[in-house]
Parts: sequence; structure tokens; C-alpha cells
Amino acid sequence: MVFDLDGTLVDSYGAIATCLNAARAAFDLPALDELEVRGLVGHGLESLLASQLGASRVAEGVRTFRDLYARIGVERTTALPGVVEGLSALAARGYRMAVATNKPASFAEPILEALDLARYFRYVAGPDRIGATKPDPALLAVCLRALDVSPAQAAYVGDMVLDVETADRAGVSVVLVCGGSSSESDLRATGRPVARAFREVVELLGAAPP
Repeated sequence: MVFDLDGTLVDSYGAIATCLNAARAAFDLPALDELEVRGLVGHGLESLLASQLGASRVAEGVRTFRDLYARIGVERTTALPGVVEGLSALAARGYRMAVATNKPASFAEPILEALDLARYFRYVAGPDRIGATKPDPALLAVCLRALDVSPAQAAYVGDMVLDVETADRAGVSVVLVCGGSSSESDLRATGRPVARAFREVVELLGAAPP
């Protein structure tokens, strides 16, 4: 099993909104509310800042965002309901697990450590480590190699329509969970299995294959 991070395992939208608004404030742009920011994230930081600041301001925006996120990202992030219990149940069933996220692994790993979730994952793939962002299948491909499984033996769990494209390009099945950047109606429109909460993800996955 490979998992997305933000909106799937953790809620870090408050920290992301704070950092995005700091970058916007540097260019005298008004703040956005957290709900609006939730619908914008998931495509990678550079893409987010290009859409909100303009292409010529991305480099400066990234510096502002990352400087602040390094200070508040861990403390402002929480595990989503049912995640701790769900990962424990999946590990007990014999699943090998990894994370593939558009958040840099240098940010993702400290969050997983702080929430005592890192122990469940054999590998964390992020754009800073792999040199690609979703929907590029490279993130998932690296995770599958780390887990020593074929695409046919794996599934990806995410919260966005983007995660369906990523999984399809990697040749793995996908399970979607509500509560992240894509609405429930958009997730259901993909025709893929949709869980309304993480505990339902565990029910959908069932026992690990031999």
C-alpha cells in the first residue's frame, strides 16, 4: 500500500494556509481562508505559488513559504481521525506501506515522526527526493521498488482526482478518501472506490494478499 500524505493521512491545511498567506503578504496580496486553500493544494508547491503569486514570483514565494513551514509545519499538523488505528490494523494484516506525496520528503518525514506514524512506512517519496511530482508515476514506481512489489500487487490511497491519474499511470489500483482537496462528488465521479473516512479505507482494503 502506498499513501498520499496531506488530506489522506494528515491535516496540515492550517499550516499550509498560514505559509501561503505569508508569501502572498510579501507581495501585498490579501489572505485566503483555509477552506479556499484546501482546494488549491496537492499539485506541488511551485504550482501552488505560480497560481497564487504569478510565475515570476515563485522563487521568492517558495523561500518565504518554506522558511515559515520549517518552523510551524510539524506543530500545526495532526493525524486525521482513524489513521493511527487504521495503519496499525493494516500493518497487523501484513501490508507493506510507503508514502508518495507532492510535499517534500524533508517536510513529510518530520511530520510522520512527530505523529508516530513513520514506523509504518518503509519509504517516503517526495519531489525533492525523486525529482518529479504527481501525476508523474515515478513517485509510485520508487515506492513499489522499495516495497518489493509489482504494480498488480499494489494500491494507492489518496484524496484527490489527481491521485487517480497518478495511480493509472503507475498501473496500480486506487482507493480515494474524502476530506482532502477534492470534493466527494468529484471523487465519486471517477468511478473508483471512495471512503468517507479512513476507517472505511481499511474496510475496503481487506486482508493483504499472500
